[in-house]
Amino acid sequence: MSEAVPSAQRAAGDRAGARRARPHSGRGGTTRVVEGVVLVLAGILLATATINDLVRQTNVNQRLNADLRTWRSYTGHDYRNLNINQDVRRLSTREVVCGNTSPGAPKAHVQLCLQITGPVRGGRRSVSGGWYLPPKVEDVHAYRYACFGPAVEEERCPR
Repeated sequence: MSEAVPSAQRAAGDRAGARRARPHSGRGGTTRVVEGVVLVLAGILLATATINDLVRQTNVNQRLNADLRTWRSYTGHDYRNLNINQDVRRLSTREVVCGNTSPGAPKAHVQLCLQITGPVRGGRRSVSGGWYLPPKVEDVHAYRYACFGPAVEEERCPR
């Protein structure tokens, strides 16, 4: 039992010595403050970027839903299997929505592709032109025909 007291005193002395071994200097405190400020600024930057990305994605989703409604309204067909191509190269809000002109599997019949632009108004956007595609082909320049609207001047059709 007498050995327990000296070991307890030694442990307390070790803790006190450890505290004395790390003296606080003025620089260490300043460094911590600077690091804290940098971390807070990095957190604010990341939060701002996340919020910006969420808002942008919400706007894109709203625009794509309006594009589907616009195609259905323009054609009078309530088809669900429509193909939407976004213009990601030019960072514009112009999309192309393609769908069959008669019921059937996707791309099984002649397709009507509409070039849709502008802001969402009343759940729809403006159709600024378009073209037709033969069955079973992708929307590639070589297959397009019967362009209408600005798509003619933009030479979106080869013929």
